[in-house]
Amino acid sequence: MFSDIGALELVTLVVLAVLIFGPEKLPKVIQDVSRFIRKVREFSDSAKQDIRSELGPEFKDFEFEDLNPKTFLRKQLAENEDLKELKELRSSFDLKKEMNEVADAVHGRETQTTAPAAVNGSPDLLKKQDKKDGDERPPYDADAT
Repeated sequence: MFSDIGALELVTLVVLAVLIFGPEKLPKVIQDVSRFIRKVREFSDSAKQDIRSELGPEFKDFEFEDLNPKTFLRKQLAENEDLKELKELRSSFDLKKEMNEVADAVHGRETQTTAPAAVNGSPDLLKKQDKKDGDERPPYDADAT
């Protein structure tokens, strides 16, 4: 519960508690707070037991932590036999490389990897077309503008 509180923060909390409640009332306040926390834990444990008993024997191994989406996904992926294939697929896909190739194609630069000029008989549309004549303008299409 207090795993992320450092020593300095804990000392600060103790000093604040002494200043707020005073040294005479502080032990009673600590007892009241610990009693309240204990009752809340007992209440939540009994509620969990009631829910498990109402769900029936099919859900005897049901854990409420499984309702957390991250935990649920981890559990489902760990139980999945295709996890090896998923890791292979993930390692084969390089998003940075793909984004660089798309950016190069948009800006008209040549990519480091050379792609074939024609795939299945169709021209490579991503490859920049060489201009044959510098003075030649493309045809004007009035319907397109």
